Amino acid sequence: MKRKNNSLIEYIILGVLGTLVALTLVVPQLFRDRRPPRLLSLSVLLRDTDNSGWSAARQGMEQAADELGAELRFLTLTLQNDSREQEELLTRELDGGADALVVVPADPEALYAALLRQQTPCPVVTLESPMEGSAGLAAPDNALLGQKLAQALLEDWDGGTVVLLDTAGGCSGVTARLEAAQETLEAAGVPVQRTDKLPGGGSRWVMAFDRAATQQAGEEKEAEGFAFALYGVGATAAVTAQLERGTIAALAAWSDYAAGYLAVRQAVETAQGEGRLLEPLSFSIVRGEDIYAPENQKLLFPVTS
Repeated sequence: MKRKNNSLIEYIILGVLGTLVALTLVVPQLFRDRRPPRLLSLSVLLRDTDNSGWSAARQGMEQAADELGAELRFLTLTLQNDSREQEELLTRELDGGADALVVVPADPEALYAALLRQQTPCPVVTLESPMEGSAGLAAPDNALLGQKLAQALLEDWDGGTVVLLDTAGGCSGVTARLEAAQETLEAAGVPVQRTDKLPGGGSRWVMAFDRAATQQAGEEKEAEGFAFALYGVGATAAVTAQLERGTIAALAAWSDYAAGYLAVRQAVETAQGEGRLLEPLSFSIVRGEDIYAPENQKLLFPVTS
């Protein structure tokens, strides 16, 4: 009986050892089959010489990249709105193996032409300006924004020419804001003047349609002591501070964080064959007295983790 028990124990031990040997052969293969997917490489091309004005958008992009498994590479220009340099960067990034691009186009038409010359298709998501052939636009409705900003000025207007700062260059989104504002003002019988430079202190009303032009106009107003009423766009820290100080009369603001997040999400999902339709971002017209309203604080003072 004792010998039978010993034999049974030996069989059990041999069975366990055999199972362990089999596991040592199978388990590594299972882990090899389940190694994490390759991180997607996304290049972000701005139309500015630095990305300080896009800090909130960058935070949104990085959050989306962390969640979706993507690596971001941020690129700026050596000269503001240099479409030729941006085309060169696009070509370089695609040749370097970028899986998708997020772009603030200096000139959407020129950028699309450059994209067509590439042999390898690559999804492109834009901010601020739409581009033909893109996988989506993460921006507010630019024409509606320009119209609403002009209506805010009309609430204050009591005579005089309104100066429209035409700083768009090839940026079609910024141009759409300006042209909608001009149409709204002219329909109300308000004289307008388009110029690419801030006029002197004789002007009473000034409108700017991109964040950089808004900030610059505000800085010149404060430095020179100009008395014109300024209406602009953006929700950067510098522009928000100008609104708080009363330098800006009204501001069209939207969530740059949301724009950045949605742009990267769209780029990743399109690269994976799962792109969706992007709706225009909501925006608000904010005056200084309304800056600390709860809904406006979310736009002007976003808290991100």
